Amino acid sequence: MHVDLIVKNANVLTMDDNCPTADAFAVLGDRIVAIGEVTALRADRVLDLAGATVVPGFGDAHNHMAWYGLSLDEIDLGACTELTELYRLVGERAAQLPGDAFVIGSGYDHTKLGGHPHRTELDRVAGGRPVWLTHRSGHMCSVNSETLRLTGVLGGSAVVPEGGEVVRDSDGEPTGLLEEQAQNLVVSLVTPYSLDLLTSAVSRASARFAAQGLTHVTEAGIGAGWLGKSPLELAAYQQAIEQGTLDVRVQLMPTIDALHPVQGHADDPMTLGLDLGMRSGFGDDRLRLGPVKMWLDGSLLGRTAAMNEPFCHDTRHGYLQDDPDKMRDALIAAHVGGWRVAAHAIGDRAIDFALGVFEEAQRRHPRPDIRHRIEHAGVTSTAQVQRMAALGVTPLPQIRFLHDIGDAMVAAVGPERRDSLYRHASFLHAGLRVPGSSDRPVADGAPLAAIESMVTRLTSTGALVGPDERVDVFTALRAYTLDTAWIAGEEHRRGSLTPGKLADFVVLGDDITVIDPTRISATEVVATFLGGECMHGADRLGG
Repeated sequence: MHVDLIVKNANVLTMDDNCPTADAFAVLGDRIVAIGEVTALRADRVLDLAGATVVPGFGDAHNHMAWYGLSLDEIDLGACTELTELYRLVGERAAQLPGDAFVIGSGYDHTKLGGHPHRTELDRVAGGRPVWLTHRSGHMCSVNSETLRLTGVLGGSAVVPEGGEVVRDSDGEPTGLLEEQAQNLVVSLVTPYSLDLLTSAVSRASARFAAQGLTHVTEAGIGAGWLGKSPLELAAYQQAIEQGTLDVRVQLMPTIDALHPVQGHADDPMTLGLDLGMRSGFGDDRLRLGPVKMWLDGSLLGRTAAMNEPFCHDTRHGYLQDDPDKMRDALIAAHVGGWRVAAHAIGDRAIDFALGVFEEAQRRHPRPDIRHRIEHAGVTSTAQVQRMAALGVTPLPQIRFLHDIGDAMVAAVGPERRDSLYRHASFLHAGLRVPGSSDRPVADGAPLAAIESMVTRLTSTGALVGPDERVDVFTALRAYTLDTAWIAGEEHRRGSLTPGKLADFVVLGDDITVIDPTRISATEVVATFLGGECMHGADRLGG
């Protein structure tokens, strides 16, 4: 048999229980056709890896690809540890822009800065230009007076959307901080973005992803919602494919706001959907529709997540993003219409709400193996874990949060609830799967960094959060390979190095299953292959 590629002399970790390890495999077209014995095969190209480790391509089941790509052109505020430093960067960027241009930055963390940027200080450095700075959580932003004037907040004409808040000081004056849905007041001023701009953003993000070993990602919200990027957003991904700049496979989550009433035959159950009856699963191996996304609550950092008990040293319980009856009706209609549902729920009160809706939806319209999901599942009780398992609802916690923002999260919930943060082992013990995901750009999106955090659960200061929630490296690797494929409904096409599946694989500079776990994040991604084609690292492999 003649094949296109033979990989030999490798330490292949297949993630296939029927053949866990191998030293060689063969690729024909975009598929793996043989694992192990390949001596009888002939190939156009033979790749001798001299003992290097190969794993299936990594997946990320929840990231914000276009948002991340756009942020690469904005002021990077993630490293700022003082407000004076942030104001300096804003002033430097403002001086480079026309007088009426928006000064846009992203990634600031008020817990590191000692507070949120204030509008009057932003006025001082912006030279009259409007300023929009997105918090790293994506659930808050800080703006200056000119932006508040443009939105109508200054002047009293703004209508603040339900599920959002314009934060004011003791005198009733806006500070410049906008929470949750109130951010849409600013978003409406700068969106929709052009198709070419979004395509460029997606392409930039794609190149970064491939360099980190990612071969499949799920974009967690397109078409509408608080990001409000463009009603044509799906076309940006199509255009990137046509231009040859999309280096990963992508599943797209339309937001619930992108769906609209549809009218078909009286016997057809769909009442809320996309035109022509498109729903979860439509597409191909490069670009496919995934679940519909709905934000139910906010964030722990902003203390806007809907909690059953108040935040630590606080009286606030957070809040839901919209009227509960309206959200319940929309989620049930999406379920009935054939959509998988991804419900953003971080606080335990929001999780209770989501589980109640999923239970009602299945009782009224049973759909076996639907794979509804709870995005983040940030604070969960043991009873909620068991309820998820009973309902077959999959949690998607971002374990890398513990390293990047874990100390601030512990401060928000207090020591009594710290071990309920972003569980992992408890979900597995209950019989659930825990697909790997990052919520990039909220946290570091590198899969190897997340795998390390799944094993160690250390914050950036070295604190251990939830020691009983740690997992072994094979479990963490499975989360970022086979389990990310499973939650997408594509476990028969990818996720393991198995004959018949897509030839998506990564060559690593070390065997992460045997090195010190604290070194996993520093492991080099030597090369990344998508369907047998090298998307990153060709120069390291001799072309």
